[in-house]
Amino acid sequence: MHTPHIRTSRRTLLALIGASVIAAPLLTTQLATATPVSVSGLDDPAKKEIAMKLVSSAENSSLDWKAQYGYIEDIGDGRGYTAGIIGFCSGTGDMLDLVELYTQRKPGNVLAKYLPALREVDGTDSHDGLDPDYPRDWEKAAEDSAFQQAQNDERDRVYFNPAVSQGKADGIGTLGQFAYYDAIVMHGDGDDATSFRNIRKRALAQAQPPAQGGDEVAYLNAFLDARVWAMKQEEAHSDTSRVDTAQRVFLENGNLNLDPPLDWKVYGDSYHIG
Repeated sequence: MHTPHIRTSRRTLLALIGASVIAAPLLTTQLATATPVSVSGLDDPAKKEIAMKLVSSAENSSLDWKAQYGYIEDIGDGRGYTAGIIGFCSGTGDMLDLVELYTQRKPGNVLAKYLPALREVDGTDSHDGLDPDYPRDWEKAAEDSAFQQAQNDERDRVYFNPAVSQGKADGIGTLGQFAYYDAIVMHGDGDDATSFRNIRKRALAQAQPPAQGGDEVAYLNAFLDARVWAMKQEEAHSDTSRVDTAQRVFLENGNLNLDPPLDWKVYGDSYHIG
């Protein structure tokens, strides 16, 4: 069940998101010894499934992330409709990109007629041209495997792949890559101080990542500290339990590979992956 106070944990505007995360320079190093960690990354299928469940526990209060394709509501955060497995928003451009992709693949789909309206409301919280039938039609589209695949693909292109790529460039393992992914899901990667790239920059000022010869645990603690700071800058993000009683717990347990069993809490609710 979607609870509004949880769904308000949303990212900042996504005007510069997408592959642009890589525009924040991928770290290179002259150190011959600074090789990437030799563990499976977050893009390992089993670890990716864990990542989807972890994010869903925070965004949807459920481990069943695949049940979220049809989710849609306006949570009153100024971003219009929030919907789907990663919280695509009508006001931040990523929902428009998703429906454009779906329509490219399947012309004449039930959402195609809303493309002009989605272009008009982009950057606003307006429902003009969407109400009253858009939510119903979104839920109908979500029954289509082609729309589900489009959601998966846009999630990967805009959020997952950039986070994993940056994590590997920084020499951090599966847990660190997940910390990056969760941050970009919530904060996006714009130019504002609380965006993913600036959270990372704040961490780099405190500790070096393995790719620069630094200690992974020390760097990840610095990144999570920076993430908590960023979350506290906005009331909607001020509950930092998705870091404090989840990611930080895994780090303190030395579980850098995010290996199950995993036990964590978000907003006081307990979750387990065996």
